[in-house]
Amino acid sequence: MKQFFPYYKRILTLAFPVMLSQFGQVLVQQVDNMMVGSVGTIELAAASFAGNIFIIGMVIGMGFTFGLTPLVGPAWASGDHILAGKWLKNSTFLNLTIAFILMVLMYTVSFFMDKMGQNEAVVRLAIPYYRILVISMLPFMLFFTLKQFAEGIGNTLNAMTITLLANVVNICFNYLFIFGKFGFPELGLTGAGYGTLIARTFMPLMFVFIFIRKDIFRPYLINIVKSRLDKKILKRLFEVGWPISSQILLEVLAFALGALMMGWLGPVSLAAHQIAIGMASLTFMIVTGIASGTTIRVSHQFNLGDYHSMKKVTAASVHLVLAFMSFTAIMFLLYRNEIPYLYTSDQEVIKVASRLLIMAAIFQIFDGLQVVMLGALRGLTDVKYAMFAAFIAYILISLPLSYFLAFTIKWGPVGIWVGFVASLALAGLLFLARFINRSKLLI
Repeated sequence: MKQFFPYYKRILTLAFPVMLSQFGQVLVQQVDNMMVGSVGTIELAAASFAGNIFIIGMVIGMGFTFGLTPLVGPAWASGDHILAGKWLKNSTFLNLTIAFILMVLMYTVSFFMDKMGQNEAVVRLAIPYYRILVISMLPFMLFFTLKQFAEGIGNTLNAMTITLLANVVNICFNYLFIFGKFGFPELGLTGAGYGTLIARTFMPLMFVFIFIRKDIFRPYLINIVKSRLDKKILKRLFEVGWPISSQILLEVLAFALGALMMGWLGPVSLAAHQIAIGMASLTFMIVTGIASGTTIRVSHQFNLGDYHSMKKVTAASVHLVLAFMSFTAIMFLLYRNEIPYLYTSDQEVIKVASRLLIMAAIFQIFDGLQVVMLGALRGLTDVKYAMFAAFIAYILISLPLSYFLAFTIKWGPVGIWVGFVASLALAGLLFLARFINRSKLLI
């Protein structure tokens, strides 16, 4: 194991700010859930319903931004500021265009939310909250574009700092708008939407300020102004971005449709699901940081032709992720009866959530494996295989299995989660097998 110690250090040095940044991204949503949950169970169920629809569009956009990191990394490693600046300019144009299209499509969806088999009171609260989240897509996509560029040139600290500050902004405005403090209107769940919109607008504005002020970014800004949009670069960004976006979409779609199935079981099941998936999302975003660090390190070693180091980087990342996720799995099991109280005092919701947290504990190991192996494949820009593997695992396996277990043999909410676990296990093994095969061929 000693041979991996230098790799652990390098990955954690690079990944730790990304981990906090990713953690902060999902914490914005979880803070909303916790603060809204104190208002009532219907409000928490509505936040879950709206959030699970919104995240489908959000991850489509995020996927396109993720394609920038492995492309800009080689330009940065070779000292080509001109090319790196071109990647940023073209990516910003592409991603904001995609954000605008997504906003139109996502807003249109809001007119059909009452046709999705959910409780009427839940839908009534969810629609205005969802529409505010849709507006936040544009600043969200700009922030992620700048974030992925910064990570591609090895700068991960600024995104972390901005994200943590944004959480403070979100909490403050949530407090004012949800509960009507200091003369602000008491808006409940809708107030949480306004808090999130303000926080997500703050994030890209801060990043632009840092880009202008910091010397490390200045050479790229100069080249952004001088360069023009390039069809070849736009095409390459799209070629790398759309399979990543599709892969993430397939995974999130399976979980979002699983949440819709939860809604068919009633507001209590949906609220309990939001608690369990919320906790799993927090740990997932932390290991996503390690996966992002893996993508950066693998892309650098791959472009240098150092394939043995590339394998060791990936192995070290797997060790770190599995160790962390094993720890969180134990915590979920030990505190499954206490964690739900962070969100609600409804005893029925707490009872169901405590059972789902057992499934979330099992979920942890497989979720960690699939995300880190996916990060390694992205470092190789091997993104199309992951898309097809995701379709098999999340669409062909997860959804039918969840429905069968929940409704045919009456396992209820636990049955839906068994489908989640099975799909993540299959995806992790498929990604692992692909990386091992690619590494052997390269060596």
